[in-house]
Amino acid sequence: KVLDPQGPFLQRWNKIFVISYIVAVSVDPLFFYIPVIDGDNNCLYLHKKLEIAASVLLFFTDIFYLVHIVFQFRTGFIAPSSRVFGRGVLVKDLSAIAKRYLSSYFLIDILAVFPLPQIMILLIIPKLEGSALLNAKNALMFAVIFQYVPRVLRIIPLYLEVTRSAGIIAETAWVGAAFNLLLYMLASHILGAFWYFLSIEREGTCWRKACAQPDCKIDSLICGQQNNQKNSFLGVACPISPKNGTIFDLGIYLQALQNVVRSKKFLEKFFYCFWWGLQNLR
Repeated sequence: KVLDPQGPFLQRWNKIFVISYIVAVSVDPLFFYIPVIDGDNNCLYLHKKLEIAASVLLFFTDIFYLVHIVFQFRTGFIAPSSRVFGRGVLVKDLSAIAKRYLSSYFLIDILAVFPLPQIMILLIIPKLEGSALLNAKNALMFAVIFQYVPRVLRIIPLYLEVTRSAGIIAETAWVGAAFNLLLYMLASHILGAFWYFLSIEREGTCWRKACAQPDCKIDSLICGQQNNQKNSFLGVACPISPKNGTIFDLGIYLQALQNVVRSKKFLEKFFYCFWWGLQNLR
């Protein structure tokens, strides 16, 4: 049947969907933590357990988004020409509803729910080897950003739509303040995850520069590759502790490289980068 946009069912669903949408936006940056540097062997590897965990979490949040898309094809709307007579006439024609949705946010919603990061992590990257796997980090970053843009573009009109049709999400001032604080912390989480990923990319740039000599095999920069090359020279070519900006300037990423990039503990990296994002966003 056709759903009333101001009915009690959609009011509850829209509030639930906005919360699930915020959760989905917070899951996407977890893909930035998948690349990890092995400090003992100076090579790069991917965190397999985090790959699976992030993909599963994003899958469940995408289910809410798919249900929301289905509801959009069943949600009536007030005819603009009838609003001058009061509340307006609710349009229940399914073809008119579909035409209106297809011409507005349908394409953005499809791009937002398309599982591009999962495809990159689970299907494409595992088949790559050597330098192609090293360069795949950039492809992963662009895949996450490609999906993030429509998500961000959609959340603003979505929030306005929910507050207009279903009322405010927070019924009290304290809950509203907590909701705004959650959005602030979400921005800190995104900034910190992006900083972590760019830190690895910065050190990878130094590695490639140091491995430009003919007797260096670029495949050795990936952990698990079949080669006998020792990468101890990277500690001299790309000094981290102590730093040496005259050899290679690591910039704002030095702090991450010194403290968390080489750590195998995800929570340690997560909270440290979150703290950095909160500090710099402030």
